[in-house]
Amino acid sequence: MEKEKKLINYLRNKGGIASYAEIIEAGFNKIIIRDTLNSGRIQKINRGLYKLSSGITLSNPDLVSVALEAPEGVICLLSALSYHELTDEIPKYVDAAIPRGHHANIIKYPPVHFYRFSSKTWSAGITKYDIGGHEVKIYNIAKTIADCFKFRSKIGINVAREALKTAVREKGEKPARIMKYAKLCRVTAIVQPILEAMI
Repeated sequence: MEKEKKLINYLRNKGGIASYAEIIEAGFNKIIIRDTLNSGRIQKINRGLYKLSSGITLSNPDLVSVALEAPEGVICLLSALSYHELTDEIPKYVDAAIPRGHHANIIKYPPVHFYRFSSKTWSAGITKYDIGGHEVKIYNIAKTIADCFKFRSKIGINVAREALKTAVREKGEKPARIMKYAKLCRVTAIVQPILEAMI
């Protein structure tokens, strides 16, 4: 029971979610995990991912889950817009970018849409954020805007346009930085006139 309590406290300190590898690295073993599962105090979300049955305090548990299950994934598009508070749209999926040619892990929960980016566009603009003690890779605001224009047929041109305006007017994002990523994503011709109309 004492070891179960320690595992519960460990998970609480991680915001309520941790991977099997993290739990083992913290000094717990398979028997403690199994006993705590059997007691109903923790649940197995997916293969190698566990959460508290109650008391999850993470602000973005779905993003953390995807980060733990798909280490190469970078939160992008609508999910990144939502994280950066650039849209009122509520994502139905967690959008994650992986390098083209790489295998995407099968994730049962949360629902995930994987997008395959070229290695050059995948690696640009990655920022590591700390969410409840977990490192989550999310594209910075400027890269997210450029990606949204590139995938405008998927998320909607109006969503991308409003996010661009909010990024510049409310978040203080520099137009030159947005244009740098727009060039990389080959959407300069679409983004530039919108920016020029704002300035």
